[in-house]
Amino acid sequence: MKDPRTAPLFIGSEIYRNSSYGRWHPLRVPRVSTVMDLSRAMGWLPADQYITSPRAKAGALTIWHDPDYLAALQQAEAEQTVSPEDAERFGLGTTANPVYPEVWRRPATSAGASLLAGELLARGGVIYSPAGGTHHGMPARANGFCYLNDPVLAILSLRRSGARRVAYIDIDAHHPDGVEVAFGDDPETLMISVHEQNRWPRTGALTDEGAGTLFNLPVPAGLNDTEMALIRDRLILPAVQQFAPDAIVLQCGADAVTEDPLSRLCLSNNAHWRIVRDLLGMAPRYLVLGGGGYNPWSVGRLWTGVWASLNGFDVPERLPDAAQQVLRGLSFSGHRLGRNPPPHWFDTLRDVHRNGDIRPEVTDRLNHLTARFAVQV
Repeated sequence: MKDPRTAPLFIGSEIYRNSSYGRWHPLRVPRVSTVMDLSRAMGWLPADQYITSPRAKAGALTIWHDPDYLAALQQAEAEQTVSPEDAERFGLGTTANPVYPEVWRRPATSAGASLLAGELLARGGVIYSPAGGTHHGMPARANGFCYLNDPVLAILSLRRSGARRVAYIDIDAHHPDGVEVAFGDDPETLMISVHEQNRWPRTGALTDEGAGTLFNLPVPAGLNDTEMALIRDRLILPAVQQFAPDAIVLQCGADAVTEDPLSRLCLSNNAHWRIVRDLLGMAPRYLVLGGGGYNPWSVGRLWTGVWASLNGFDVPERLPDAAQQVLRGLSFSGHRLGRNPPPHWFDTLRDVHRNGDIRPEVTDRLNHLTARFAVQV
């Protein structure tokens, strides 16, 4: 049994179980509840490692978010509608950022988890919050399915709890535009983003340097495990090692795998798990967040494997019946991927490795970035 003083902590909430952005929104699928259920079915989530997320109060969120915006978001939940003026000013009530029953409570809960994580990590440790990773949120505007920016709040909370230098690593298929707005010009924050080129929000250019600690790597469609391993070994790990952070925040979006409907990247979940493991121990404080991920089976399997990676659990070749039942209970209505799911989405966690050639554009862009911190690998 793990020592409860050093074991990783999982922050979750039941609010995600029956909450959805709407019948046709990409975030109609269950994600965090699947990770909780699957981890418990595997015997990996004992009560002493689980923390129920608090819901952040508006006052706590004003360390980055605009009070008028927070008030509008609360009003949108209460009235289940927004005025044309608030829709225009705050980006609420759009196709991407709809008004739904928990439009305040749900993001305030994931934000509360990130604020709490920063406090709990004051003396070090490892925390996993799969509901986090809403990296597009802006100070006074909903953006890209994100109403609040919990990674920004996490970094600010870590700073208040004694972490001066923070490394923020983002392997979501989409560029973390909101986090870059907050910390792109901060020399005490190392920011590394690996994201699909020409993918919304179409920010994060290779040439953006910020304060000199900002590293954006737009990658071509079809990114494979071999290429991601090169990125990990030439960019991510050396940059973090050289920066010597007091804390690491990893945004582990699950939308860069082949099965995800909102990207054209072709990673397996092994690529994510290896990065999770390799960053473990590189700083005294380690917070892993979720992010994108829009296929209920691929995101549930990937994020459950993240929790296994943080704990050092062996992933079996075939899942026990209880875990299979969790995955068989999922559905993906309104999408072709939900019509005939392959058997391995039900009985395994680990994908087959998706290796391939390393393309010149990947190597050239890595050379450009690694030259900036003079690391030779």
